[in-house]
Amino acid sequence: MAEPAAKTVLMTGGSGYLGGWCIATLLDRGYTVRTTIRDRAREDHVRRQVEAAGVDAGERLAVVEADLGADAGWVEAVAGCDYVLHTASPFPPAQPKDPDELIVPARDGALRVIRAALDAGVERIVMTSSVAAVRGGGPPVAGDTYTDRDWTDGGDASLTPYTRSKAIAEQAAWKLVEDAGARERLATVNPGAIIGPALSDDVSFSLQLIERLLKGMPAVPRLGFSFVDVRDVADLHVRAMERPEAGGGRYIATDRFMWVADVGRVLKDRLGERARKVPTRIAPNLMVRVMAIFDPGVRTILGDLGHHPEYSSARAREELGWTPRPLEDSIAETGESLIEHGIVKV
Repeated sequence: MAEPAAKTVLMTGGSGYLGGWCIATLLDRGYTVRTTIRDRAREDHVRRQVEAAGVDAGERLAVVEADLGADAGWVEAVAGCDYVLHTASPFPPAQPKDPDELIVPARDGALRVIRAALDAGVERIVMTSSVAAVRGGGPPVAGDTYTDRDWTDGGDASLTPYTRSKAIAEQAAWKLVEDAGARERLATVNPGAIIGPALSDDVSFSLQLIERLLKGMPAVPRLGFSFVDVRDVADLHVRAMERPEAGGGRYIATDRFMWVADVGRVLKDRLGERARKVPTRIAPNLMVRVMAIFDPGVRTILGDLGHHPEYSSARAREELGWTPRPLEDSIAETGESLIEHGIVKV
């Protein structure tokens, strides 16, 4: 009896950091993957990332050209696919002055992909959102911990354009599938700060924190994040794609909160002499605010200084059996990969 044909997954954003690990995870689990990129010249980059993740793509990976900002190509991209993972979304190094520069492409791109997927009859669409779409609406609706019941107010102009874009795009996605009577065909994954091994020297902005620590900085800001390993985020996307009960669910992907100073201590402990430039002094908030005048990257984090939000990933763990790896390992492996790719010189 012939083996059943491998199911096909359309993966948007295949040239990105998370996208690369999602492709590798899918291929490793036997799927055929078709990934979209804006520029076909990036195909070699996509394939090198998958190879760096330790997976042989062979002929099970196809790369096609499609732009989230245009309708052309999406019907063809999704044709014959069983599932769609939509990970592509703008993540800027600095916030634009006009919020619509982020909000419009994030929202309209998601709607383009989801409409095409619904029309093609795919079984499940998994969209990458963010904890930014969870926390920006004030305190948690219940208790002290943010859950999938919490929503950011995308209309709040006091929030950063990135935060608003994640909330608006995810809410638009849910409205689209609900209006189509197809809520169970969508699931979203809302990661915290993603770290883990880089797959190339084209490093995601999300790894900049560890890069800056290793390169040395005057002092560590009183800042913290709810971290998660990129490989665990990829794993959760596949679980949300495969499991029937995940339909209609929002899944927060975080391990635990850590202050940046504690991240620095892990780097020093695990990387030894290679982490000698990691600072130990805590920067006063005023110093960070002055730095932000000259550094747009610092400006994006001012609103989080001193804050310690807690997110619950209980739904992902209990419903989907998701178990993230120890954060200390992720931090060390991130640092090692940045050194290996020559992004940090030691």
